[in-house]
Amino acid sequence: MLIIGIAGGTGCGKTTVVNQIVNELPENEVGVISQDSYYKDTSELSYEERTRINFDHPRAIDFELLEAHLSALKKGESIEQPVYSFVEHNRTGETVTTHPRKVMIVEGILILTHSELRELFDIKIFVHADSDERLIRRLKRDLMERGRDIDEVLSRYQNTLKPMHEQFIEPTKEFADIIIPNNKYNTVAIDIVRTIINERLI
Repeated sequence: MLIIGIAGGTGCGKTTVVNQIVNELPENEVGVISQDSYYKDTSELSYEERTRINFDHPRAIDFELLEAHLSALKKGESIEQPVYSFVEHNRTGETVTTHPRKVMIVEGILILTHSELRELFDIKIFVHADSDERLIRRLKRDLMERGRDIDEVLSRYQNTLKPMHEQFIEPTKEFADIIIPNNKYNTVAIDIVRTIINERLI
């Protein structure tokens, strides 16, 4: 099994890069795991308390469960991936059965901050985008897909996202094997990743 970690700041275009890689591989050979599924369970907190959690800090992520799940997949075992609700700021209690694949892609803003998790990645990718571009993408997504209002999104960006990006996410560039600038469609970088994958799968 080839495990690829794809990190980068919020709105940097990780999903686009993931899709570009996935679309080039046979459907039954690739699986995707999102860090967002592994926010810690916060059922013991009220909704108001959950809204005050700093979800952009590494301590919000259940890295132990994610690491255990990746290790299980590597052994050929299926896992039950948690389902997370951004509306409720909590896990739903449901799971998605995820089977081992030749290539497993793990994507998320904080996945390169955790040393034990990094050790499981065969290829580490950091997707870089200009901060203004990331803010615009984040605004569009949170307003249209997650039911947030603009004041909430801008306040969270200024008080949480930006400082957390500078403290935790941007420094993880140094762990990356490949840095993909994603302000525009980057075919060269994707071609390089695709070539590496194909060589490993032979």
